[in-house]
Amino acid sequence: MDRGTVGSAQSGRLLVEVREEGPSAVVTPAGELDHHTADLLREPLENCLAKGFKRLVIDCSGLEFCDSTGLNVLLGARLKADAAGGGVHLAGMQPVVARVFEITGAEAVFTLHDSLEAALADDSG
Repeated sequence: MDRGTVGSAQSGRLLVEVREEGPSAVVTPAGELDHHTADLLREPLENCLAKGFKRLVIDCSGLEFCDSTGLNVLLGARLKADAAGGGVHLAGMQPVVARVFEITGAEAVFTLHDSLEAALADDSG
């Protein structure tokens, strides 16, 4: 299992770490995902897809807030991953973040998992 760090980005309110985990790119945003910090997540997601990762696992356990801009970043990554024959798996969402997905109906278009371990064990897309 390759646990090498692929990269990271940080602002005062959002830290994003990326690592390879087998066939998946695991992207871990921590903090607040909003219109001020969205590019800090968008760029690593696009880089993972450009490197050939079709399966993105987003560990949301450290995500404390997500607004519509952050949701759009994740939806954009999902569309690109789907087009490449893969998918985006969201893991470990905090209730406040899960509520945004529930209210908007976005939970229906993502594969959701209770934990990162469950997302990595799921061998679909």
